[in-house]
Amino acid sequence: MISFLVSRNPSLGAYAPSTIDALRAEAGLVSATAISRDEVLAGTASDAEVVFSSWGMPEFSGVEIEAHLPRLRAVFYAAGTVQAFARPFLERGIRVCSAWRENALPVAEFAVSQILLANKGFFQTCGRCRSLEARAESHRIFSAFPGNFDCRVGLLGCGSIGRLVAEALRKHRLEVLVFDPFLPDSAAEALGVRKASLEEIFSTCQTVSNHLANNAQTRGMLGYSLFSRMLPNATFVNTGRGAQVVEADLVRALEEAPGRSALLDVTWPEPPPAGHPFYGLPNVFLTPHMAGSSGLEIRRMGEAMLEEFRAWRADPETPTPRCVTIPMLATMA
Repeated sequence: MISFLVSRNPSLGAYAPSTIDALRAEAGLVSATAISRDEVLAGTASDAEVVFSSWGMPEFSGVEIEAHLPRLRAVFYAAGTVQAFARPFLERGIRVCSAWRENALPVAEFAVSQILLANKGFFQTCGRCRSLEARAESHRIFSAFPGNFDCRVGLLGCGSIGRLVAEALRKHRLEVLVFDPFLPDSAAEALGVRKASLEEIFSTCQTVSNHLANNAQTRGMLGYSLFSRMLPNATFVNTGRGAQVVEADLVRALEEAPGRSALLDVTWPEPPPAGHPFYGLPNVFLTPHMAGSSGLEIRRMGEAMLEEFRAWRADPETPTPRCVTIPMLATMA
C-alpha cells in the first residue's frame, strides 16, 4: 500500500511523530511532508491508494481525481468539515473519513464553559471591579442573573457539537431548548432537551448558543427579528459560523439593550474589518476562532484517522465510525 500526506501546508501538526511512524509502517506513507495540489497534478501521487490530510486539503474535480489519483481508495481527513472537497471523491466511491467528532469536542467544551459563565453574568460583570463603587455596581448586575439551576438555555442546531453540548449540560439542572428540524423527537428525548422554535428560544432563553450547520439555508438566518427578542441581559454565543448572523442586526440589538452580550468566536468576514462596530461595543467579546482543536488537541484528530485507517484496512467493505456520506453533507457543518 502507498499513501501520501496531501495539503496546502507542508507540515501537518495533526499527525504526531508517533502517528507518522505508525503510518509509515502500516500504510506505506511515503513522506512526513505533505505534498501540494500542484504536485498531485504533476503525478507525484498517481500510485496513492490512501491520502491523509488535515486543514488545508486542496480541492480536486472529478476529472482531476480520475486522471491523477486513479488508484485512490480512501481519504482520511484529520479535521472537521469536509464540505469544501469531499463530494467529488464520494461520487467516485472513494471513502472519506473525517475527525469531525474529535474536532467537535473542544468546540463543545468551549461553548459549555461560556454558557455556564454567561448564566452567572460573568461577561456583563468581568472587568468592572476596578474600585469599591464599581464592585458594588457589578454585584447589582450579577444579582439579576439566574445562575445554573433551573435556567433556560437555547441551542441552535444539534449536530455533532450541539449534541455534545446538550450532553454536557445534563450535569446541571438546566432547561435546554433546541432548534433543529433534523433532530428526531426520540433523539431529543434521549438527550433530555425540548425542541422549540427560534422565536421561543430567543425570547425566553438566558443564553443562546449557535451550532447550526453552515450551508446556503442557514446563511443570514439570524437577524433582527430574533436578536431583538433576547432578554435584557441575555447572551448570544457563536462558535458556529459567522455567515449565519446578520451582524448589523446583532449590533442594533446589542445597542438597544446594553445588558445583552455577544460572545463571538467567529464572524463574517473573519476577522471583522477595521472600524467594525464589534470592536467598539463593550458588550461584544471577540475571540480569534479558538474554539476548535488547537495546540496538542490537534493530535487527537490524527490519532482518530489512524484508527479509521486500521478499521478500513481490516474490513474495506464495512463503513467505519467516522465515514462521511453524500447525504451527510446536507447537515454537516
